[in-house]
Amino acid sequence: MRGLLLSAYDAVSHRYWADSVISHVEAVEWTQLRLPARHFRWRIRGNPLTWLFKEHETLSQPYDVVLVTSMVDLATLIGLFPTLGQAHKVVYFHENQFAYPVSEAQQSPAEGKMVNLYAALAADTVIFNSAYNRDSFIDGARAFLKKMPENVPAVKPLEALRKRARILPVPIMPLDDDHHGQRHPRRILWNHRWEYDKNPEDFFEALFALSDQGVAFELVVVGQRFRDVPPIFAEAEQRLAPHIKTWGPLPEGRYQAELDKAGIVVSTTWHEFQGLAIMDVSGQLRMLPANDLCRKLG
Repeated sequence: MRGLLLSAYDAVSHRYWADSVISHVEAVEWTQLRLPARHFRWRIRGNPLTWLFKEHETLSQPYDVVLVTSMVDLATLIGLFPTLGQAHKVVYFHENQFAYPVSEAQQSPAEGKMVNLYAALAADTVIFNSAYNRDSFIDGARAFLKKMPENVPAVKPLEALRKRARILPVPIMPLDDDHHGQRHPRRILWNHRWEYDKNPEDFFEALFALSDQGVAFELVVVGQRFRDVPPIFAEAEQRLAPHIKTWGPLPEGRYQAELDKAGIVVSTTWHEFQGLAIMDVSGQLRMLPANDLCRKLG
């Protein structure tokens, strides 16, 4: 069986998922096309053009299954490469643009929402990593379509999509007990993406308060960093310098070592479609919302 895996915005969680598929689904001979996780708005709308010009021969081949992430404009690709439409088409949703929080500097991106919706409708099988992801997609799509000038009868097709959609979380493999190092009970860990939707402002404001009160703690800030970083990170790196043990993205081995040493992980995110960063440490550390942090260490 021949399979084509397309990842149009190959962020860390998407890469982890794709690598897991390739390594565990051995009955399929996989061909992969992945695009770097940058220039999000251009990437989510422009991936068919990028692949049309760079990977025409690969996409023109016959495949039995085409597996894509929700960032892939599957409907357009099928139009450009009709042979892809003959394969069994599967779209996997790590997140969806209908429930993704919009920063103050952004407008609600209709293009990303339409790409998500068209991909779901064009696929033979639709898979979400959580029930929340599925339901927020369906409910968000319904609200979005109500804004169209024409009266779009969205209820029946969207509810049919909800019923046929499958839930399959990204797997997290447990670590061996001897992998864990010594915990530092006052070492606080941030291991999320350095982006606005993870709400770093609330996290660092809590730490500023702790530092101003003279509370002893150590700080580890890791996770994926993109080109545009919220300004609060630069401020925090200066103001919290006496507390910082590790600052910045790390390779996998060193990243896992920092997870093993921390005693507290804090999530201030505005939403989680699955939350792999928290799942990485959920069985190992005590998790606290930011408003409990001062009470814990004070």
